[in-house]
Amino acid sequence: MSQTFEMDDNLLPEYDFTQLTVVARGQGRKRSTITVQLEPDVATVFPDSGAVNEALRLLMRLIKQTPSQPSEQPLGVSKSS
Repeated sequence: MSQTFEMDDNLLPEYDFTQLTVVARGQGRKRSTITVQLEPDVATVFPDSGAVNEALRLLMRLIKQTPSQPSEQPLGVSKSS
């Protein structure tokens, strides 16, 4: 059973809101949220987003501190060539 609702439209026809710019207000609209699904074994170690963020920030600091060292030889290349 479907119902149709009629709204009282008291706006004049000359009102045109199609070009209206919507401005985001409030704290929640300024932050973007990315949802990531963790595998069960990872989720046991990182029970919430705070734990995941803390671990990733630590990893970021470690990556910045560790100088990148090129490997001595590419894989599959022998010294006797």
